Amino acid sequence: MASEDPISQSMAGRYANALFELAREQGRLPQVESDIRMFEAMLADSEDLRRLVKSPVFSADDQGRAIGAVLAKSEVSLLTANFFRLIARNRRLFAAPDMIKAFRTILARHRGEVTAEVASAMPLNDTQLAALKAQLKASTGKDVQINTSVDPALLGGLVVKVGSRMIDSSLRTKLNNLKVNMKGVG
Repeated sequence: MASEDPISQSMAGRYANALFELAREQGRLPQVESDIRMFEAMLADSEDLRRLVKSPVFSADDQGRAIGAVLAKSEVSLLTANFFRLIARNRRLFAAPDMIKAFRTILARHRGEVTAEVASAMPLNDTQLAALKAQLKASTGKDVQINTSVDPALLGGLVVKVGSRMIDSSLRTKLNNLKVNMKGVG
């Protein structure tokens, strides 16, 4: 019977689901979550690592050895290291960012949480994040994990995506709407 879950229908989702199930069976979800976060931070900080992950020029053996060396220095758990070695061996390392995103989605669903993607013109401080989290929890009725990003082009305000819903209160959108309305007046 085919699953209706869009995450498990994608290649990245299948790998993420396999990692999640193994971690859950072994009682290592918190450790794997921490390892994934650490790998994601390394990926964000290193252009060389991003090139290794994305480039089809490197052989599977080269990618496997390089990822193994990087993970050995970072002291991630054996389960997580083996996962990344497997995806390198299977020539799927390019999809690691999508697998990480899918893993987080599966983990959040397991915890009864929803994830909100929030873009703001300036970084949000802890007080603003707490207020936003409380507002989103009241709106969704679930615990909310917030992933933030900064987009100076927004000028001000926020763009919040929770599931398929998007709330755009950015100044850029308000100015664009005003511009469209002004064109309709003349």
